[in-house]
Amino acid sequence: MSAKKNAKKATQPARATKPSRKRVKPIPDGFHSVTPYLVIRGVPKLIDFLKHAFGAKDMGRHERPDKSVMHAQVRIGDSMVMMGEPQGDVAPKPAMLYLYVEDTDATYRRAIEAGGTSLMEPADQFYGDRNAGVKDSFGNQWWIATHKEDVSHAEMLKRMSAARR
Repeated sequence: MSAKKNAKKATQPARATKPSRKRVKPIPDGFHSVTPYLVIRGVPKLIDFLKHAFGAKDMGRHERPDKSVMHAQVRIGDSMVMMGEPQGDVAPKPAMLYLYVEDTDATYRRAIEAGGTSLMEPADQFYGDRNAGVKDSFGNQWWIATHKEDVSHAEMLKRMSAARR
């Protein structure tokens, strides 16, 4: 650049720059499009169950002044589960969740050892999953599954028909 251009540039007032804003992701890191939110009484006890049964990692919680949990999050595998204790007109809302794991049988045993009640022992299903069901002490049902086989739509219909007989 010439000395003349540099001198002109140096004498011009600095332009106000807008603070750079990093683009916020519409779906935060670690989350998927759908995230379950459980409303139960006794969130710390549920988190303990989830840690023992499913290897959940406690991601943090926020308490209300009365020490009830306003909001908490755990990570199970690659998914987040949010939860909080009911307040005001909000009643507890147990849920049914389908949880894919590496080993249905081992996870089912850990869930029972952690205090879960069996809804269904591990079994292979016509749709290609091996699954089992456990109910926690808050009324949530956890359907534990390991995908073992990709089943075509035509084969699924055939197997469903045979299962009904």
